[in-house]
Amino acid sequence: MAKSDLTILVIDENAIRASIIEEGLNEAGHSNVTVIHEVNGVARIIETQQPDVIIIDIENPNRDMMEHLFQLTRTVSRPIAMFVDRSDTALIESAMEAGVSAYVVDGLKKERVKSILDMAVSRFNAFSRLQQELAEARSALEERKVVERAKGILMKMRGLSEEEAFALLRQTAMNEKKKMAEIAQSLVTAAGLLM
Repeated sequence: MAKSDLTILVIDENAIRASIIEEGLNEAGHSNVTVIHEVNGVARIIETQQPDVIIIDIENPNRDMMEHLFQLTRTVSRPIAMFVDRSDTALIESAMEAGVSAYVVDGLKKERVKSILDMAVSRFNAFSRLQQELAEARSALEERKVVERAKGILMKMRGLSEEEAFALLRQTAMNEKKKMAEIAQSLVTAAGLLM
């Protein structure tokens, strides 16, 4: 998807500030921009419009509004850039924990909108890759644990060596056209029922 093809949702209660963001996006070649001025009902709009990127601008953030937005951003798996005029460390940490990709304090200038948008998308993509790699590593570790347990069961019940147990699991997986971890999980489950 080309960057100019991005669907962008701007949430800004201040029409003047929203126009600064919209102008900066338009000058950067982004024409598919929707601006809303009301925070209430945002979840429904996000669900129907499915924006690629969300930009939130809040002049004077209060804790309740920020918590509402953070609840929303936790459930939306998209790059989010947030502009605020003032902030404190706790709000910044909360924003990052909630999945905000770019948090900009006192920096709303139309010339900066494109670079901040690009940074938000880039950080979001990098973070998504890390989450995917972590999930894959955890899955591989779990599969390995199951295979080890299955080998132990085969070694104990059939009097096999570790190499023989592994070879039997591998051969069974090939014969069944399944992953070795699936065969191992079946064996561990069956052994749990029999013991």
